Amino acid sequence: MTRPLSIAVPLLACLMFGCSGSVPQPASKTAAADTPVSVGSSTAVEPADPVEQTATPKRAIRPLNLGIGSGQPTATASTGGEPAVDSVMEALRPLQVLLGQWNGVARRAFVEAPEWVWDLQSDPEHPALAITSPKGVYLKDGRLTFDVATQQFVMTATDLDGNRRELRGTYTEPVRDEAGDDKKLQRTYRLELTQSEPADGELWRIALAQQNNNRYLLEVDRKRGGGEFLRYDTVNTQREGTSFALSDSDYGDRTCIISQGLGTITVSYQGKSYYVCCTGCQAAFNDDPVKWIAKWEAKQKAMKAE
Repeated sequence: MTRPLSIAVPLLACLMFGCSGSVPQPASKTAAADTPVSVGSSTAVEPADPVEQTATPKRAIRPLNLGIGSGQPTATASTGGEPAVDSVMEALRPLQVLLGQWNGVARRAFVEAPEWVWDLQSDPEHPALAITSPKGVYLKDGRLTFDVATQQFVMTATDLDGNRRELRGTYTEPVRDEAGDDKKLQRTYRLELTQSEPADGELWRIALAQQNNNRYLLEVDRKRGGGEFLRYDTVNTQREGTSFALSDSDYGDRTCIISQGLGTITVSYQGKSYYVCCTGCQAAFNDDPVKWIAKWEAKQKAMKAE
C-alpha cells in the first residue's frame, strides 16, 4: 500500500541527513505554544517554555506610577474631563464665602483691597478661587485650587515684590456653619498652606482663618533655613458692601448657575435670565452659556430624581 506523501517526504529526509529520533512535525503558528517537542539527541536545543519566559523576563519592567500620593495628578485628573473639574469645584465650594471685595488692615500698618472671584477660564481643567489685590504685600495675586490626587489645597501666589510661591495644605480647623447673634448661619474654618521649596531659602506659611461670613484673617508665618515658622504678620480683612448670607438649604432662584453659591449678578441667554455669583462666573457663562446651562439643567434634573 502506498504511504501518504506527508509521511514519505520526512522519511526520505531522515535517510538522507540523519534523524534525531522523532519525526519532524509540520510548522504552525501555535506549535510552539501548544505542541510538546520530543528531543532524542543530547546536542539538540530544547525550545524555552513560553510561560517561564514570561515569568522571568530578562529586563525588569517598572510598574506604571499614576502619581497617587506623589503630588502629581491621577490619571483622571491629569486627563481632565468633567468628573475631575466637578470634584475640584466641589472641594472649593465651602470657601466661596471668600467671594467678593474686601478691605484689609495689617498689623504692619498697611492697607489693601483684595477681591476673590472664580477663575474658570485661565486653566479650565483646574478651576480655582482667584485673588487680586493691587496693593497686596503678601498676596498680590493668586489661584487657590484643589489637587484631587493628594487631597490637598494648592495655592500659587505672587507677592508685591514679584516672588512666586506654591503652597499646599488642608484645614487645621474644619468648616462649620453656626448661627450667629443675628440668627444667620456664619461660616468658620482655618485653611493652612505651607511652602516647601526652595528648602534652603525663606519659606512662607499662610492661613486663611474665616471668622464669620464678613471677616477673615490672613496669617503670614516665615522661616529661614532649618529654623521654625514664626508669625510675621496678620491682615484683618473685612467684607466691603452687601453682607454675604449663607442659606441652610439653597438660594432658590438666586442660586449661581455655575457655583451654586449666592447669585449676585444677572446674566441672560436667548431671552432667559440666570444668576451668577461673581465676575469670574459671569465671564465663564458669557464665554460658553450653552455648556453651563446644560450642566445646570442636568443637576436640577438629578436633584428632582432623588
